[in-house]
Amino acid sequence: MPAKRLLILGGTTEAAELAHRAIDEMDGCVEVISSLAGRLQPTRVLPGQTRVGGFGGTPGMVEYLKEKRIDLVVDATHPFARNISDHAAAACLIAGVPELIVVRPPWSPAPGDQWLEVDGFQQAAELLPRVAARVFLTTGPGMIEAFSQVTDVWFLVRLFQPPVGVLPLTRYAIVTARPPFTVKRERALFHEHKIDTLVTKQSGGPLDAKLSAARDVGARVVMIRRPQPPPEVARVETVDQALAWIGPQING
Repeated sequence: MPAKRLLILGGTTEAAELAHRAIDEMDGCVEVISSLAGRLQPTRVLPGQTRVGGFGGTPGMVEYLKEKRIDLVVDATHPFARNISDHAAAACLIAGVPELIVVRPPWSPAPGDQWLEVDGFQQAAELLPRVAARVFLTTGPGMIEAFSQVTDVWFLVRLFQPPVGVLPLTRYAIVTARPPFTVKRERALFHEHKIDTLVTKQSGGPLDAKLSAARDVGARVVMIRRPQPPPEVARVETVDQALAWIGPQING
């Protein structure tokens, strides 16, 4: 029986783990293609094939699924990558390709946390002047523009790579670093820059070091709720569960 072709929409730790384990544990029954957005260089070598860049919306993905004869798709992108998730859901429906979404569990506040949960970046920006003076902004480069009208707050902006040009903020500093981050180092950033508020996305997964550090230093957290994944697609929370879904698909 020829190997089934699995397309993993990746860029996350879960996607990389799934690519490795699918090849290692499926006894040659699956051929893995990992798709990356290409904004950052991957931190680890992925097995199988790798493609980089967008598909060209739903029509482009439909064409890709048919051209490459993809048998199944696992969307293991970041919880905030809603556009690619929507395109994938529509494309798989059109092409008749089974799809699964890996949705990591959200974080939950712990005793001592001071969370203010909001429904989007604009709502976070509107809230900040009322509650913050010095903010640690960890929302990624694509969402900085939402805070451009917040002129009475100073921002420490963390980016994975240096920006091209000036950021659209009135008062800020930049720290460039890539994960993993330690609680000790995060706590030091809070102290060094006198941070009173952390702004972050509800990415979920293992407890994040910056959340522990915020709790330790008594800083509040403005937590941006994640968008809901496409409701028509089956979903799981772990790589183990994804592998359990893949098995019957390739052996059926």
